[in-house]
Amino acid sequence: MEKIDCLIVGGGPAGYTAAIYASRANIAPVLYEGVQPGGQLTTTTDIENYPGFENGISGQQLVDSMKAQAIRLGTDMRQGAVTSADLSQRPFRIVINGEHEIEAKTLIIATGATAKYLGLPSEDRYKGLGVSACATCDGFFYRKKTVAVVGGGDTACEEATYLAGLCKKVYMIVRRDVLRASEAMQDRVKNTENIEVLWNCNTQEILGDEYGVTGARLVRKDGEVFDIAVDGFFLAIGHHPNSDLFREWVAVDGEGYIITDGKTSKTNVEGVFAAGDVQDPHYRQAITAAASGCRAALDAERFLKMQ
Repeated sequence: MEKIDCLIVGGGPAGYTAAIYASRANIAPVLYEGVQPGGQLTTTTDIENYPGFENGISGQQLVDSMKAQAIRLGTDMRQGAVTSADLSQRPFRIVINGEHEIEAKTLIIATGATAKYLGLPSEDRYKGLGVSACATCDGFFYRKKTVAVVGGGDTACEEATYLAGLCKKVYMIVRRDVLRASEAMQDRVKNTENIEVLWNCNTQEILGDEYGVTGARLVRKDGEVFDIAVDGFFLAIGHHPNSDLFREWVAVDGEGYIITDGKTSKTNVEGVFAAGDVQDPHYRQAITAAASGCRAALDAERFLKMQ
């Protein structure tokens, strides 16, 4: 059985940043990248709100650069995913790909969250070409254009009102005849002139061409099928935090996000830390994930020094 001081689970801004700081702290981190190395950023084409890149940078380039930096500083970067874990006692026992067993003195969980999609083939086809699950990340590219937001909860209302400040028109596609959002958020939508709510509608298909999204085909509850012309299609139906393997030991909220102690990355299990979208139900930005990865590495370093 392999014995290590610091195991980081998950490749992405949080995991790679944790690895950079842990490497500089000389605690010999081992990072397993998981099933989607680079995380959600790999599905983002251009990023214009990450500091330091005045002309923007692609999501893939950004995570590739983070990964290369971590490796240069000494991180043991590995392919593979955690298939089981026992956090009942230290050192923690982790199994990779169902066969390789590790004993780790500290564990940083940076497994991220997965955006919920509708399951349409056209979503995959146009992901990064007009289909997005993050208005804050991608709304800038649709200034003075027409977009659609799917969802009827607080997140959908927040995304729609944010986009309304940038776009010419925003459609909200809502499958029911009411919004599930809070009264305050509903009022914001109702009082925003360039938001039009399409009630009792489901998306049948996302339409597009070789350049990206051009529209969406909707079906009403009464069977009517109609098309709308849009330049961007935003999903706002929630995220699923990738915390399932660890929920037996670490405390999570009602949606499965790992609960951390105040402004630290500490979980309820001593020696286990969480960073990035797996513990962040609110911001879900590359820069906030990176910042939490920094905290997790510093917390892990201090923990190891106290042992």
